[in-house]
Order: sequence, then structure tokens, then C-alpha cells
Amino acid sequence: METILLNNSVVLRVFPCNKNNYTSSRREFIEKQREGIFMNNIETKELPLKVETKNVIGKVVAISISKKKGIPKTNVQSAKLIENFGIEGDVHAGNWHRQVSFLALESIDKMREKGLPNLRPGAFAENITTEFLELPDLEVGTRMKIGKEAELEITQIGKECHSKCAIFYKVGDCVMPREGIFAKVVRGGEIFVGDEIKILSVP
Repeated sequence: METILLNNSVVLRVFPCNKNNYTSSRREFIEKQREGIFMNNIETKELPLKVETKNVIGKVVAISISKKKGIPKTNVQSAKLIENFGIEGDVHAGNWHRQVSFLALESIDKMREKGLPNLRPGAFAENITTEFLELPDLEVGTRMKIGKEAELEITQIGKECHSKCAIFYKVGDCVMPREGIFAKVVRGGEIFVGDEIKILSVP
């Protein structure tokens, strides 16, 4: 297996399907992989690959909590994640599969471009606003670590919106049902704005 760093946040893992054809030169292999071909003596053929991409490092840009459902959450500088419960003091915490919600800052930017330039993190009632992670591309079962201790497991991608929010009525769209994700806490710990988010494993 070769792990190739494409940029600061994305790793490309390449698994040759036939190890007998694996070139002995790592540099030659990478060059041929990028071209989609490899050399086997004097023959040139397509290299069948299983390719896995995953974001490995993101950032917490905001943490938000609320005491009531159906309202924008209030930004805080830190929060305590409790195992199999969620964020201490947040109304959505509890013994269920959607203990913590996430939305990317990049998703919020999409809505700002639609005519809501003053949208802030927490306006979609998400608990953790991230940056540099393609949240909708993560799979259910993905494990992530935030800060020094806290670990979470993705349990749901997107959600059904039963009642349209104020944002939807203003611009005719809401990004949270499509691009928000949800997780349960598998290891507690305190998290802070600015913490790194690391992907520990994927299903």
C-alpha cells in the first residue's frame, strides 16, 4: 500500500490489485499512477486501483449551544463533550444517535452568497462549525478526534427538514438538511475553538 499526500488535508491511499505487477520504484509508480498507467516489462496497461480519499485534518471554527430547540445556537469558546450524551448544557444532548451536529463553514458561505451575508456559525443550530473538512463526503461510522481527548462517531449524514426554518423562507433554501452531519460521543473531553479535527478511521 502506498500513501501519497496530495495536499495538507487530503491523503490518497492506493492499493494495487495485483501485487506481482507492483513496480519496485516508488517514484516511477507514483508517476505512472498519476498518468493512470504502469509499465510491466515492455507492456503498458491500465492499473486497476482501489482509491480511498479522506480528509485527515480540519479545524473547529465555532462551538454553539442552546437551551431550546428550533432557535439559533449561542457561540461559546469551549464545551464539554460527555460520552454517549453529547455537549453539556445543549438541548440536543441525550441518549440517541444525534448527540452532536456539525456544519462546515464552507456550507455557510454558500448560503451567504445566496443573499445572507451576515449568517454566523450556529445560525443553523449546528453545535460544531468546521473548516477544511468535506463533511457530506464522510461516511456513517467514521471516527474523528477533536482536540486532545474527545472522540466521536458519525451516525447520520443530512436530515429531513419537517418544518422550514427562517433561513429557508428568506432565500428559498437551507443547506443544513443536505450538508449537516450528526455524531455520537464515544469518548468525552473538553473541546475549544481552534482545535484540530482528525479523522481516526473510516468504515
